[in-house]
Amino acid sequence: MSILPLPIFERDADASFRAGLSESDQALLRRVPKTLVVRYGRTNRIAELPYGGDVRPGCGTKLVILTDRGTEIAEMLTTTCDNGGCGKNISRKEILSYIDASGGTAYPFTTNGRVERVATVDDMTRWSSTQARAGSLLHESRTAAAGTGLPFKLIEVELLFGGERAIVHYTVDMSQVQPPNPTQTNGKDTSPPPPIDPTPLQRAMVALLGMQVDLQSAGPRDEARLTADYEKCGQYCCCKNFLKVLKPVSMKLARHQKATMDPLKISGRCGRLMCCLRYEENSYADLIARLPKRGSRVGTPEGSGVVIDSKVMVQLVLVRLDQSEKEIAIAVEDLTAPSGG
Repeated sequence: MSILPLPIFERDADASFRAGLSESDQALLRRVPKTLVVRYGRTNRIAELPYGGDVRPGCGTKLVILTDRGTEIAEMLTTTCDNGGCGKNISRKEILSYIDASGGTAYPFTTNGRVERVATVDDMTRWSSTQARAGSLLHESRTAAAGTGLPFKLIEVELLFGGERAIVHYTVDMSQVQPPNPTQTNGKDTSPPPPIDPTPLQRAMVALLGMQVDLQSAGPRDEARLTADYEKCGQYCCCKNFLKVLKPVSMKLARHQKATMDPLKISGRCGRLMCCLRYEENSYADLIARLPKRGSRVGTPEGSGVVIDSKVMVQLVLVRLDQSEKEIAIAVEDLTAPSGG
């Protein structure tokens, strides 16, 4: 994925721009930040962590951080200060406002931990080896999980940079779990399946990996966030690209926005309703509110008629004219009151 040069970065790199800054502005640009906002982990967690180094890192810099999980590699997103500082900084107030609007307490944001140092070449070489090892361990881990005799499905094995812990992301195939006391309603089994104790999986993973293991249960949307790439729209999956809080999506939203209920057209890579149905709903509601209802009478440049259909996205209305029975498509902004009241 290409990275386009941002105008503010090009401006800051311009020697003539820097020469025109006051001494106080130049000092602000050189000042080492006290906290950094970073992204880390396979699920792209976000944290604001204290930084005590004497080097000012830039956006995208790889860092060694210490979290409640252990020693990890993170990517710097931005620095923070009280008033925003230079153009590359954002204030804590702006960060907290964004978090509140993007999920509040459900947003994966933490302040627990610290930045140890800027990652060195040796750190990154070691991290590449760790990631390669995690990929090779996935097949062995799935074999070990199958050996438990329980319907565990391993999605990802995440090894921390420090080597002290592994996070195993898994799900359970509930279709293979039989309820202990089946009950029938209208010929269908309606009794809930029993919960699956993950202890056998925990033991199998510790024996295989030889380190502390944290099991992370994942739903279908979480699985897509870890493993999916591109969606049918041609864009990178929202859950993996930017969407941090995966809220439920109701069928009501699909009926409101789509002309078809074909599961193949309204479901994402996770097999659930597409997340974009939820965060596009307000736009659809505004567009639909502008359209006249079917069967209502409207005026057009060619005379009055009855609305027989409409297209939400292009804001067109199909009208059958009273006098000629002709059907014409009219933009909603060109509609008027029907003649005769």
